[in-house]
Amino acid sequence: VQLQASGGGLVQTGASLRLSCAASGLTFSRCSMGWFRQAPGKEREFIAAITWGGRMKGAADSVKGRFTASRDNAKSMAYLQMTNLQAEDTAVYYCAARWDVSGGWADRAHDYHYWGQGTQVTVSS
Repeated sequence: VQLQASGGGLVQTGASLRLSCAASGLTFSRCSMGWFRQAPGKEREFIAAITWGGRMKGAADSVKGRFTASRDNAKSMAYLQMTNLQAEDTAVYYCAARWDVSGGWADRAHDYHYWGQGTQVTVSS
């Protein structure tokens, strides 16, 4: 199983980025996907999840209205569209996959079975 996150970079305050997560080696359409981030010196933070049916769930208050999770099961891809980026969004962003036969979701890191390597997002003011 491999999850490959990409799309991070250095942007200015107010900019947008779209992160991608390419999955292989698993039945993607039966996995819920989660997005997390970790800033230096801080714990890993849950951002949002998306069920295998495509419903975004559990967006953190810090990103509500700015970040949108989506997926394309035909391509085994998950996405995190981020808008109006702020300095506090600077972190390494991770995608994670969780087998979920019930179509549910989770917001705890230890509930996820597979993790990508992370992609750095840096927002400068």
